[in-house]
Amino acid sequence: MEISRATDVSDANAGQIAYWNDEAGSRWAALQRRTDAAFSVVTEAALDYAGPAADEAVLDVGCGCGATVLELARRVGPNGNVLGVDVSKAMLDIATERTRRRHLMNVQLVLADASTHRFGEAAFDLAFSRFGVMFFDNPVSAFANIKRSLRDGGRLTFICWRDLAENPWFFVPLAAAKAYLPPQAQPDPESPGPLSFADKDRVYRILQRAGFTAIELNRHDTMMRLSGPNELESAADFATQIGPVSRALAGADASLRIDVRAAILEVLREHEGPEGVFLPASVWIVSGRL
Repeated sequence: MEISRATDVSDANAGQIAYWNDEAGSRWAALQRRTDAAFSVVTEAALDYAGPAADEAVLDVGCGCGATVLELARRVGPNGNVLGVDVSKAMLDIATERTRRRHLMNVQLVLADASTHRFGEAAFDLAFSRFGVMFFDNPVSAFANIKRSLRDGGRLTFICWRDLAENPWFFVPLAAAKAYLPPQAQPDPESPGPLSFADKDRVYRILQRAGFTAIELNRHDTMMRLSGPNELESAADFATQIGPVSRALAGADASLRIDVRAAILEVLREHEGPEGVFLPASVWIVSGRL
């Protein structure tokens, strides 16, 4: 299988596209097994809620390294089909190889920006995303574009993070790191980023303005597994490579990274148990219909 490359390129989301095709995309590609394991519980919950059925056509927005593409393909079966779209070439390369190894004939992958890509009207029964829709520069326009790709009666389901205070797996490592980091500018809560859909009312307004109905946001709490048993060092590495800490460390020198990692390791020691390192996490499972 080869990755299709979009021809309808625009300047929308240029900053995010550059970010995910630089060091961040390569890092997430390298961490594919770790992120799949950490996100497995919320992924299953979101897929069960979305309910992809046999023979359906599904659009997977921000499919990354392909974990959700593979599971969607299994659920829709050989007579269904899945189109995975992402802006990161490094991550789509991983998804392509995983799809190829499984000889899946009902999957297509495209390197494109889902906010502007012309998918074709009424092409899908379901649009799905696992943490892939919080990075749109113009989310109303992006979701309107996704909506155009859905058939009559089509549905949308995605998961996004709730706020920082509800996600200790984000804020515990960040709090440990702050003593070593330079002062951080207060981020705009509505700027593209992992927490930009934390506000329930904002998400509702975006989807309503994009033309969706029957909009629901359901809270789902779980425990995020940062590592397995006796892998505290690995958990500290993982916590510095994704989430707010990784963004705060962008461009940092080696000595600062060492200090931050040591601080995170000590705080994670408090959350280590016989099954590994676990911290609470909370997401919205969001749905809407045409």
